Amino acid sequence: MAFGFVSGGVLFLCAVSFALHDFKSSFQQSPSLPQVPIEVECKDRSLFISVDVPPSGVEPRFEAVDATGVYPVIDLYGARCGYTYSVNPLLGRAILRASYFSCHTDNQNDEVFSFMFGVIITDERGGELFFNVSKTCSVSPFSPREITCEENYMEVSVTTDPLCPTAGSVKGFSVPRRSVEAWQVMLTQDGQQSEVMSTEDAAALGYFIMITPGRLVFRTTFGQPYASVKMVGGVAVEVIQATVFFRQNWVVVMVELVASCSLDQGFFDGYRLQWRTPAVMTPLVASPSELRSEYIGMGVNGNLLDEQNWLDRGYSVTFSEGAIVSSIPFASLGGTRKSFVMEGMYHELYTVQLTYQQTLVDQNGVDTKYNAFQQMATPAIPRIPFSINQTTPDERVFTVYLGNIPFDVELVSLELNGQEFSVSAAMQMGCSITRVPQDNNTFAYIVMVPFDAQFVVKQHIGESLLEYSLEIKWTLNILPQMEPYYYFSSLSALILDVVPPIFESMCANNGIRFMRAYHEYDYLWDIVIGHYPLTQQLVSERGYIMSNDSNTFILDVPLFTIGYLYENITLQQFYGTFELLTRNAKTLEIEQSSGKCCLFQTTELLVCSAEGVMTVVSDITKAVPTADPARTTLLDPSCRPQETDESRVLFSFGLNTCGTRFQVDQQYVTYENEIIFHELYSTDSKPVITRDAAYRITVRCIYPVHGIESLYVDRKFRAETPGIGQIKDPVMVPPQVFKPMQLQKQTVMKTYQAAPAMKQEYVRVRPNRARQ
Repeated sequence: MAFGFVSGGVLFLCAVSFALHDFKSSFQQSPSLPQVPIEVECKDRSLFISVDVPPSGVEPRFEAVDATGVYPVIDLYGARCGYTYSVNPLLGRAILRASYFSCHTDNQNDEVFSFMFGVIITDERGGELFFNVSKTCSVSPFSPREITCEENYMEVSVTTDPLCPTAGSVKGFSVPRRSVEAWQVMLTQDGQQSEVMSTEDAAALGYFIMITPGRLVFRTTFGQPYASVKMVGGVAVEVIQATVFFRQNWVVVMVELVASCSLDQGFFDGYRLQWRTPAVMTPLVASPSELRSEYIGMGVNGNLLDEQNWLDRGYSVTFSEGAIVSSIPFASLGGTRKSFVMEGMYHELYTVQLTYQQTLVDQNGVDTKYNAFQQMATPAIPRIPFSINQTTPDERVFTVYLGNIPFDVELVSLELNGQEFSVSAAMQMGCSITRVPQDNNTFAYIVMVPFDAQFVVKQHIGESLLEYSLEIKWTLNILPQMEPYYYFSSLSALILDVVPPIFESMCANNGIRFMRAYHEYDYLWDIVIGHYPLTQQLVSERGYIMSNDSNTFILDVPLFTIGYLYENITLQQFYGTFELLTRNAKTLEIEQSSGKCCLFQTTELLVCSAEGVMTVVSDITKAVPTADPARTTLLDPSCRPQETDESRVLFSFGLNTCGTRFQVDQQYVTYENEIIFHELYSTDSKPVITRDAAYRITVRCIYPVHGIESLYVDRKFRAETPGIGQIKDPVMVPPQVFKPMQLQKQTVMKTYQAAPAMKQEYVRVRPNRARQ
C-alpha cells in the first residue's frame, strides 16, 4: 500500500468516527481454571497469541476487550479490525495475530500498545472455560509509511507529521461544499473515481479509516469493490487506491492512499517452498524510477532473522525477472513438519509462516516499509517405500531391501506367508533384519529369510525346477503416535531341484563295479573317494578301471586297491566295502554316499587298517610244503595265529604289539613283523622244536608320515587312511635285528624295537612338516 499527501493545513484530530457493528457482551473469568498453555508474544509489527486446541477438538474463541465492551473476533469483523485468526492443525494450536493498530488496542503515542483478550475454551463435556489475556508491547518507531499485507487484510499507515506544512501552498481539490463538513473518502479504480462518500459509507463497503496519536490508518480486506489486480514483475498484485480529505479551518487537506499486496500463495517445487513479490512495488508511486529497494529481510512466525541466521537454515532470497523469490527448504527449522497415514500410506507435509520485510526509499529519501505475512504449506507428500529383491538363489536365502523409510518410522512386525512375527520373534526364527541409513534422512531395512524356513512355500513347477515363494507384509509405525501403515513384497526364486547321481553297484570275484547313467546336471557334483576327487590321475595311480561312453559311467574297483574297508576276516571269507561320495562342486559339502559291501573268499591278503591293526593271511606251504601252520609265531613268540588250516595262517595284531618294529623317515612310517615257522626234529626219545634256524615271512605296513597324528607304541594308533601292505618272500635266515631299509642319500632314519606291552611306555614321533 502507499499514500500521497500534500502540504497545507494542520491536523488536530485525535479520533475518527466510523461504522462498526456493536458486539458488546459480558466477559467473566471461571472461578477455578485448569492450567492451559497460552503463549503471548510481542512481534515486530503485531501481537501473537497461541493456545492449544483442547481435547474436545473445538477451536478456541477470542474476544477483544476494551473500555466499551467485549467484541468477538469473528472472521469478517476480525479482518476489518486488524485481527488474523488461524488454526495450525499440525501443531494443534490456534493462533491470533493482532495489528498494533487493531480496533480495541490502547495506543500511547504510537509507541506503547496494550491489549486485552478473552479466550474461551470448550472442554470435553461441552463446558466453557474463560481466560483473561493481557499484554503491553513497546514498539520501535514506525517508518513514515508502513504497509502490511496480512493473510486476510491489507493495511497502510502514514505519519501525520507531514500534514503540518512549513511552507508552500495547499493543493486544491474541487469538492462540493456540502461534502467538506466532515471526513470524506473517494475510491479510484483504473483511473475511474467513485462518488465522494462519508467514512460511514466507506466502512459499509469494507474500507476503514482511523486516526491514532500520530498516524492515519487505512485498512481493507482483499477482493473489495474498486480493487484491481495487476501484473508487476510477473507477479499478480491487488491494488486499492483511496483519497481521504477533510476541512481544517479554511484548508482542505487531501491524503492519497495506495495499497498494493502480492497475491502469490507460494508454491512447492519438491524441495523448497517459494513465495514471490515484485522487486519494486510500482503501484505505490506514479513513476517506477521514484523507488529503490534498500533492505530485504525475512524470517518466520513474525520474527525477522539476521542474514547469517536465515542462511544457516537454508533460507534464500533471490531476484528473478523483476521479482523477489523467498524460499525455505522442506522441513527446515522454523516451520512445522507432520507425518500421518492417508489412504493407507505414509504422507508428510510441511508448513511455515513466512515473514517478509522490504524497505523502499523514494527520491525524497522517505522510507516505505513493506511487511508481508504468508502462510505456506506443501501438499501432502507421499513417501512410498520400494522393495528390491536381492536374492541370490544359490545362497538359498531370500534377501529383500525395503527403502525410502522416513526417519520417524520403525518396523514393528513382519507377516511371512500369512504368519505374523514381531521383529524380535522373526530374528529368533532365523531371519536377519538390519536397519541401514540412506540419503535424505531416510532409512532402509534389509531382511534375509532362509529358503528352508518353515513358512517359506515350496512348489515343483516342472522337471528339476523347484520354486520358493515368500509373501511379506511389512507393518511400519509412525512415531510417536504409533500410527501404522503397511507395505507388501512378493518374492520368488527358482532352484534346480536335482538330486546327486545314484550309483548302481555289483559284486564281482575280484572287486566291485559302480555304474550310473549320465544326466544333464552331473556337472554340479564331484565324485570323491575319501578326500580325493575321482580324476583320471587318481584312477591311474590306484589301479581303478574307469570307462565312459555317451550314456553310462562305469568304475571297476579291483580288490585290495586303495579305498577298501575290510571286516570280519577269516580263512574262509571276508567283507570288503568300497564307498563313493558325491560332493557339491560349489560348496564342497558331501551330499550323498554310495557304498557297496561284498563277501569275498579268502586266499592270501595283508590289510593295514587306519586303526593300526595288521591282518595277514598267508599260505606258508608255498615256501615249505611240509610246514605246519600251527607252529608259526610272530616276532613275539607269544603271538600265535588266530586261525590256521592245512596251509594257511591268519594273524591279526596291533602295530604296537607282538614285537612289531618300526622305522621313520621324512615321508613314511614303516611297521614290520615276521611270521616265523620252525622245523620239528625227531630223536629216539621224543620230538624237539629248535629255533636255531627258521623260515621267516616279513610283513610290513607303510603309512605316510603326514597322515599320522601321533605314533604310539603302547597306546592307540590313529591314521587318516589305511596303510600299504607288503609281504616279503619267505627266506630261511638266522634270527637277527631288523635291518633298516635303504633310503635316499642324506635321508635320516631311526629304528625302534617295540617294548613289551606290559610296560605302558610309548614313544611319540611328530612329523616335521617344515622338512617335508
